[in-house]
Amino acid sequence: MHSQTTKLSVKEKIGYGLGDGAANFVFQSLMLLQASFYTDTFGLSAGTAAVLFLVARIWGAVADPIMGAIADRTNTRWGKFRPWIIITAIPFGLIAYLAFATPTSMDAGGKLMYAYVTYLMLMTIYSANNIPYSALGGVITGDMQQRTSLSSYRFVIVTIATLAIQGLVLPMVNHFGQGDSAKGYQMTMAIFGSLAFLFFLITFTTTRERIKPAPQQKTSLLQDLTDLVKNRQWVIMFSVFLFMFIFLAIRNQILVYFFKYYLVVENQVSFLQGIDKVLFGLLAKMGMTGAGADIAGNTFSLINICSQLMSLVGIAFSLTLAKRFGKRDAFRTWLIIAAIAAASFFIIPPTGVWLTFILSLLFNFAWGVTMPLPWAMMADVTDYGEWKNNRRATGISFAGIIFGLKLGLAIGGFIGLQILDSYGYIANVIQAPKAIMGIRLTLSLYPVLALAVVIIALFIYGINKKVEYQMQDELAERRKSYGN
Repeated sequence: MHSQTTKLSVKEKIGYGLGDGAANFVFQSLMLLQASFYTDTFGLSAGTAAVLFLVARIWGAVADPIMGAIADRTNTRWGKFRPWIIITAIPFGLIAYLAFATPTSMDAGGKLMYAYVTYLMLMTIYSANNIPYSALGGVITGDMQQRTSLSSYRFVIVTIATLAIQGLVLPMVNHFGQGDSAKGYQMTMAIFGSLAFLFFLITFTTTRERIKPAPQQKTSLLQDLTDLVKNRQWVIMFSVFLFMFIFLAIRNQILVYFFKYYLVVENQVSFLQGIDKVLFGLLAKMGMTGAGADIAGNTFSLINICSQLMSLVGIAFSLTLAKRFGKRDAFRTWLIIAAIAAASFFIIPPTGVWLTFILSLLFNFAWGVTMPLPWAMMADVTDYGEWKNNRRATGISFAGIIFGLKLGLAIGGFIGLQILDSYGYIANVIQAPKAIMGIRLTLSLYPVLALAVVIIALFIYGINKKVEYQMQDELAERRKSYGN
């Protein structure tokens, strides 16, 4: 069977997905916990951490197209992209550990310098690993359904990794730290960094690159960049990723503050005890509900575990919905539902722990449906450029869109913490009413404005179900002529 339509094995799909699972040990830690780590453990003010996020994440965004150009010009017997996954595996885990370490012997200036150096290093190694990894997903297969299936497997594994981060990190920090959160973070990230290396090794050994540029294609970075800018569908997907990750960066980093400072502790205890009845007292046996327990952290973790399980259910529906309606239409519809659920967090009262739980389940189910789709669409816009221009530059195409992702993280991380700072947030104290309002708005209404831009962009995006299959068939015929 031609490589364009070869059915991928489950082994290869899982192997590919484990690479993003590894990356998400770091990515989800950055999204969910880096802000609270820097303000409440490391000792930076929210404003200082905001500037750090902006600088480091913009650097990470700038590094992406550089890495994409390098990967496109890499030629080895293992392919263009796979070698980078194994080359970066050990540095990735080591630098992740260093970025969550707190140098207690340094003064304030030294600690700030340490934070900048380690975060910049982390963004650099993340680009060197994740750009080739993402581009690999565009060259494993040219079959649209197999590509969506590959993305679905990937995001099942990503969700499990996210579940581990959201559900286990804070309990692990408490367990290993025994009251010293700095020590707890170091031990926890050492474990996740080691797992990341193992997962990257599996990805390298189980995947294969099948789609290659036409042999006669000339290598020109200027031409590659020109093709991207002229590719209207690519520009729209760039905007989608930019604003989608502004939304995620703002919202996700505020979640832990919402539990810690807004929701009433007594109601969180009642929630944990209610769940514990279903779990036959397991939470009490683990010390998660009694005196001295980190009630806010445990409630945050438990709700996020349940929410990520709901994301898995959403992902399970994603492939079917994409086949029925096309990736664009399924993505757009469920993004609207997710936006409504996210905005609804503003109406939660301080006692509304159960309402938080219900809205979290709804949001994560809707978000789970959307999760695999934009990443499969990234490969589609690369195909679109090849279809229109007879030139393929997978690495720079993926890198350019991930540049938008990183830029969104930089802008969103900066905006979220600056808003928090402007509302008068002070770490580890009872917050003033103004600061509480800042937490509520920054979790709900403010980030949803960015999501509204994404939804509008998807009404302009032109690769619908019909165009997907037209591209697939015509490109398959072209590639037969040069042996892909």
